[in-house]
Amino acid sequence: MMNSLNRRMRLMTTSAAMALLLAAAPQAFAATPADTLVEGFAIDDIITLDPGEAFELSTAEVTANTYSKLVNLDMNDTSKVVGELADSWTISDDGMTYTFKLKPGLKFASGNPITAEDVAFSFERAVKLDKSPAFLLTQFGLTGDNVAEKAKAADESTFVLTVDKAYAPSFVLNVLTSTVASIVDKKVVLEHAKAVTPSDEYKYDTDFGNEYLKTGFAGSGPFKIREWRANEVVVLERNDNFFGEKPKLARVIYRHMKESAGQRLALENGDIDVARNLEPGDVDAVTKKEGIATTSAPKGTLYYFSLNQKNEKLAKPEVIEAFKYLVDYDAIGETLIKGIGTIHQTFLPTGQLGALEDKPYKLDVAKAKELLAKAGLADGFTVTMDVRNTQPVTGIAENVQQTLAQAGIKLEIIPGDGKQTLTKYRARQHDIYIGQWGSDYFDPNSNAETFTFNPDNSDEGKNKTLAWRNAWDPKDLTVQTQAALLEKDSAKRAAIYEGLQKEVLASGPFVMLFQQIEVAGYSSKLKGFKLGPSFDTNLVYTISKD
Repeated sequence: MMNSLNRRMRLMTTSAAMALLLAAAPQAFAATPADTLVEGFAIDDIITLDPGEAFELSTAEVTANTYSKLVNLDMNDTSKVVGELADSWTISDDGMTYTFKLKPGLKFASGNPITAEDVAFSFERAVKLDKSPAFLLTQFGLTGDNVAEKAKAADESTFVLTVDKAYAPSFVLNVLTSTVASIVDKKVVLEHAKAVTPSDEYKYDTDFGNEYLKTGFAGSGPFKIREWRANEVVVLERNDNFFGEKPKLARVIYRHMKESAGQRLALENGDIDVARNLEPGDVDAVTKKEGIATTSAPKGTLYYFSLNQKNEKLAKPEVIEAFKYLVDYDAIGETLIKGIGTIHQTFLPTGQLGALEDKPYKLDVAKAKELLAKAGLADGFTVTMDVRNTQPVTGIAENVQQTLAQAGIKLEIIPGDGKQTLTKYRARQHDIYIGQWGSDYFDPNSNAETFTFNPDNSDEGKNKTLAWRNAWDPKDLTVQTQAALLEKDSAKRAAIYEGLQKEVLASGPFVMLFQQIEVAGYSSKLKGFKLGPSFDTNLVYTISKD
């Protein structure tokens, strides 16, 4: 009996070791294991795996496959929200109290039961941690002082959330589909919580398990997080306690692969099952290969570059407008993003309520020079741009560098990995930042709030939106953004967002470039592989292999 057990343990250990060796050694095997999905993916933007802190696109995909929420999007109709941990919910007559009943018999991956107390704790720690995504919950009037009363367990299976205003219910429910609303295992988290001295990083005398959850796991999703090594690999393992449809594969490995050509070669050689960051030329190449298929999905993700208003030159209205005329949108659309994006110049992605398709800007160097002269900068100036060293942003930055030079503006490109550029950007230490913004939830407020809401433009501001990151005070746009949340008439609400987009298009320090179409090449051995409309809807538990 003991020999048999030891043999099984050795086999399990060998299988796991193979998976990790595969992750670390690009050319180690000619074919991926039958029970393992291996994706080549640029994951250098991952800073933390704690859902109370994570605010990056790659992390959103990892947490979506490992944590559960009260509610989630209906994958068959993303205009609807369905219960995940919640079996049902009711809304009070005054529109301010949401009562959720949990499904019976739920368990975390640890085996601990999921209770309303876990839900309440998850909301409390997210609010009290006060990390980047906390504003998604604090916008409902939740604070460190009142969250224990406003987000509480009425009994073991009933969670009650009280908001401060009668918001449109669809808005509240959509916010609860975002990563920060993920439910964590209170018992596991508290076992790993550390006592700390209150500081700028932690406002309370505990870190609420934050250090542990940066690389650890306390969720209930279809997969468990087994390991993350920065700029190398994320390994997920099947959660046998998952309450829903059990994953068909034993594990999923995300290998950090930055270059499109490297992903294509690995896919063609069978070293990976999916290539996630293919450039247009490599997409064309893999479509001609037997045994490889491609798929695509429009994403609610926008690429843009932004001008930090702390830079006196970039804060001049004429300079902001000039930059919008110094982008060769047509050339970018025909080459760098061909097949992986469409030119889009407004901050709401196509498909969301109130989204505009206006494209008033095109490359016009003469017009830009007139504007620069009007700003007293006829001789141009020198400025820097922080650029994540991946495509297509590197190529776009180089293209913009050339067009800016035609107007006398010298652009110095500062390359870095995703963590470096994001950290600098979030500290408001950039001149120009180029990157992407993906909607946190399927409501136009997700984008409006970050582009047009900034109630405190000081360095101590609590709402660290994109407007704040770029030190831009949108003034009355902040008020209009808040008003849109209380408008229950869809047509009137859409009209508010249309007006906000026009204002940002005309005078905001954001140069919107394109809306992403995510494309992936994958082995035809895979069944059930598809891309969702957002990174946190790229779900892998339905995938199997022939």
